Amino acid sequence: MIDALTRRGYAALGSRYPVAVVGVTVAESVGIAVISVAIIATFYRPDLGAVAAVAAVGAVVSACSVVLAAWRARDERRGLGEWIRLTHPTPRETAKAWEVVTTLTLEQYRRSSAVVVLLSVVPTGLAAAAWWDLGWGGLAAVLLAGVIPGLYATVLSYSIGERLLLPVVEHVASALPDDFTFSARGLPLRKRLMLAVPAYTTTSAVLVGGLVGLGSDDGSPSGRLVLTVGVSMAIGLFMSFELTGLLTGSITRPLLDVRTQLARVRDGDLAARAPVLSNDELGELARDFNTMARGLAEREELREHFGTYVDREIVRLILAGEVPQEGFEVEVSVLFVDVRGFTRYAERRPAAEVVETLNGLFAEMVPVVEAYGGHVDKFIGDGLMAVFGAPATQPDHADRALDAARMILDAVHLGSTGLRVAAGINSGPVVAGPIGGAGRLNFSVIGDVVNVAARVEAATRDTGDDVLLTAATRDLLTRPHALVSRGELALKGKSQPVEVLAPVSTVERDLVAEASTV
Repeated sequence: MIDALTRRGYAALGSRYPVAVVGVTVAESVGIAVISVAIIATFYRPDLGAVAAVAAVGAVVSACSVVLAAWRARDERRGLGEWIRLTHPTPRETAKAWEVVTTLTLEQYRRSSAVVVLLSVVPTGLAAAAWWDLGWGGLAAVLLAGVIPGLYATVLSYSIGERLLLPVVEHVASALPDDFTFSARGLPLRKRLMLAVPAYTTTSAVLVGGLVGLGSDDGSPSGRLVLTVGVSMAIGLFMSFELTGLLTGSITRPLLDVRTQLARVRDGDLAARAPVLSNDELGELARDFNTMARGLAEREELREHFGTYVDREIVRLILAGEVPQEGFEVEVSVLFVDVRGFTRYAERRPAAEVVETLNGLFAEMVPVVEAYGGHVDKFIGDGLMAVFGAPATQPDHADRALDAARMILDAVHLGSTGLRVAAGINSGPVVAGPIGGAGRLNFSVIGDVVNVAARVEAATRDTGDDVLLTAATRDLLTRPHALVSRGELALKGKSQPVEVLAPVSTVERDLVAEASTV
């Protein structure tokens, strides 16, 4: 019922809702003041008019004291209201608003509870002493007894205030960034129980003591009141320490276990598990935590295995949901690398040695591609296809592809295998996206640019170069590279010849320099 009312109220009032919470708190405090006066009156049995007069004083001073406490917390409520009115608050503003709303009730009572109790109890006690003709002893007894409903009102108001602010907390929390800095400033569970138990037990004892004493003229009413308050407070405190020790041990220990294991998970230890110590909500919480940790471990294992078969950057984008379901056009550079003479090599070697050699070559090529920001699109027999400029856009993708090709030639150790590595590069627009069907997809690029890059790599057999690139790639280079044209070549599948170029090696540059000086 309260949740439904508070949600409707928050939806209607918006940024004015925290002020409405103050109004509800005032009404609750007034009700407690009236009931408290009626309970204490059972010890003295004054006439109904005198009880009503003192209750009216208690109601007024209680309302004023709560309003005063709310006024002292006006800056926090104003800041919270401003955040609620913001259309697009920043993460920092949201984290600040969350800290304010989750500690607003506690800070208000921490700052003003003593003032509220004094302003409520003292005037009410003086009014009771005057209208009920109690004398100094009676005044002292009433003031002592008045502290009990004051404590009860504080505990109850705090709990109701937190409950009433829950819709605001939920609203702010929905906009919180996941990585906001958390600082535990709320009232711990142990302290809540230690405050609540004496307040409830002592208030109940005073009520029972007054009702049981009705109609009896034995003893002094003030004496009975003081005795009732003293004994009930002592019992309440004893029960508080006993119960809070038992309850917090059975509640906070399982929570502490879960928090400890959560810290291990946060630090990367996915083997962390919380002991399931009870067959209740806390045991269910520990069980659910263990299920979550196991799921995270399985996901991380999947990520590791997935990254073995798929480029790690693509894995990251897939798991983050950043790979578009539909293809998109993007300008890239495509690099084909092939191992010359591998077919003849494979004919003369055992299969295990062939696989080991090929994996060793790829182990040297792939890190180079990744170092220059590219990703291996696929392995094609004894060669590979790499893409630069997708899925992440790279303005210098042509330079990266050329630098990677030249570095591969330097990095690959062919030894005495008699093998040779060659590469072809082409650049231009392609369609990138998930390619496949029947539940099997592969992020790839398709288009004429890819086909031409494969043909250019094959053309290295004719030109004798280790690396060839097209004029399209040359035109997209953002940095100077020493290149020499090999003329136009007729490529299979192309109606027009394509100009290809080769990087000038260090030896060739030296020969050109020597010739120019002769």
